[in-house]
Amino acid sequence: MDRPKTQTILERHQRAEHIVIEHYGEVFNSHAQNFRLQKQNPALILAEKQNRRVIATPAQYETGGGANYYFSHMLNCLYDCRYCFLQGMYRSANYLLFVNYEDFVTDIAAVAAEHKADKNPPWFFSGYDCDSLALEPVTGFAEYFLDAFANMPHAVLELRTKSTQVRSLLNRSAIDNAVVAFSLSPANVAESLEIGAPSLDKRLQAMQKLQGAGWRVGVRFDPVVWHQGWEASYAELVEQVFNVLDASTIDSISLGGFRLPKGYYKTMRKLYPEHWLFSAGLAESNGMVAYETEIEASMFETISNQIADHIATENLFVYYSNELTAENQSATAG
Repeated sequence: MDRPKTQTILERHQRAEHIVIEHYGEVFNSHAQNFRLQKQNPALILAEKQNRRVIATPAQYETGGGANYYFSHMLNCLYDCRYCFLQGMYRSANYLLFVNYEDFVTDIAAVAAEHKADKNPPWFFSGYDCDSLALEPVTGFAEYFLDAFANMPHAVLELRTKSTQVRSLLNRSAIDNAVVAFSLSPANVAESLEIGAPSLDKRLQAMQKLQGAGWRVGVRFDPVVWHQGWEASYAELVEQVFNVLDASTIDSISLGGFRLPKGYYKTMRKLYPEHWLFSAGLAESNGMVAYETEIEASMFETISNQIADHIATENLFVYYSNELTAENQSATAG
């Protein structure tokens, strides 16, 4: 209750009903919740993250060149993407915001200090269990953590997002050790599956503005979604990206397939039993449900060749689902 971020949020939402609880698990982890119903009118839970604030990523997810870690200041997302693992992982659709930003920064600084002698700086990823920027006007997350990383030049922050809430970034000077990485899908996939998220065009416009202001921008084709006409859809997406963005200053591009731990898949299939996404071309292996190896390999090869015409191959990272295990996927999910 006494945290500065808590006070700021409560003052901003004085007309909202405030309910004090002992621990967020009483609400977030309780049984007999309906994710789909809660998603229509989610509550905001303010809590403290007490342990495991900074976690090493599995090797398959590394993009920074140095040691890689992730942290989750928030659980659940403003958007309602049909492929999102969060609806299979959590019982609750409420937003859970950890307000003890100071403790996160302390832990990040301690981990970064362990790598001061490394050739490449450690990377810290935000946005796997939420969208890093979508609720920025409420959370002030990016503003706070960019200030912190400005004082940690030996560490890199990556913000993963689909949001166009970039005003707070454009209102400040860009810093060299932050990357704003946008998840992108072809326009037809985004319209069909990424419910509530900004359109592809609006995301590209936000990325262009950030590039113009000197920010490092990353492109994330993750997940790559197999669908009828995918070759043309992704060819058009690649063309749009490089027509709008300056290829020479794109920090990196990554490809990842649609994949879920088996338990998450079963939960999500029950939510949408007739949706084509949960049946088209999928197979189970190593506790994961993902596209059949031949399908994923074909998509990745085709899209990688298109991307390679525009950027250096060392800036392209490909995450094959058959190299992942359910344990690693769950660990990255946080």
